[in-house]
Amino acid sequence: MASLADQDSFRQQHEIPADLDFQPRGAMITFPTPDGKPASAYLMASTDPARPWLLVIHEWWGLNDHIRREAEHLFDSLGVNVLALDLYDGQVASDRDQAGQLMQSRDPRRLESIIKGALDHCGPNAVISTIGWCFGGGWSLRASILAGTRSKGCVMYYGMPVEKAADLMPLQAEVLGLFASQDEWINEDVVRKFDALCEATGKRFSYTFYNADHAFANPSSPRYNSTAATDANATALAFLRNKLR
Repeated sequence: MASLADQDSFRQQHEIPADLDFQPRGAMITFPTPDGKPASAYLMASTDPARPWLLVIHEWWGLNDHIRREAEHLFDSLGVNVLALDLYDGQVASDRDQAGQLMQSRDPRRLESIIKGALDHCGPNAVISTIGWCFGGGWSLRASILAGTRSKGCVMYYGMPVEKAADLMPLQAEVLGLFASQDEWINEDVVRKFDALCEATGKRFSYTFYNADHAFANPSSPRYNSTAATDANATALAFLRNKLR
């Protein structure tokens, strides 16, 4: 996914997020990671600590107010612990070039360490699902792979899937993919190859293509498609409610 940042057409598909009048109800927390560096996340905590966990993974911009607001919406809709991870270690992009540089410069080992630290924070017996968009959609899948038997569901909005059977084999969660038929990059060929890989490795994968473009579920994008986004979001929530029980 990071290599796409070199393409001007891909960069232009991502509008600079508008400023929000956002009053957070959650809290930023820190937690240790296996590589010894602390990580952070935005937490919306259930009053019942035994409730399941949803890991939210941001787009290429970083953990901005748009993602925090989405985390709060998911919390209100699902009533579970919601943890929006900061995969950029406090950095948030303000323009496309910076976003591309951040996405390309991140060491996958560090990203995996952040996710493992978050999984440890959830606890060894936690019921976990994941959700993400674009860059975060791909890492939603990888987070569910890292969660092993704790992960029950993974939602990928137009995210790049893994391509190798060895990378997919540890996955235990069911995967829901929400894609755009007009997407130039995470296109039907990419998705159908992943579907074949899932079938070959015995993984559960269902997906829907919407007659829309990349970022169709992002209300700050001019490619926002309210019809597609409304259906995709309802499908995602129904899927997560079923998994986070």
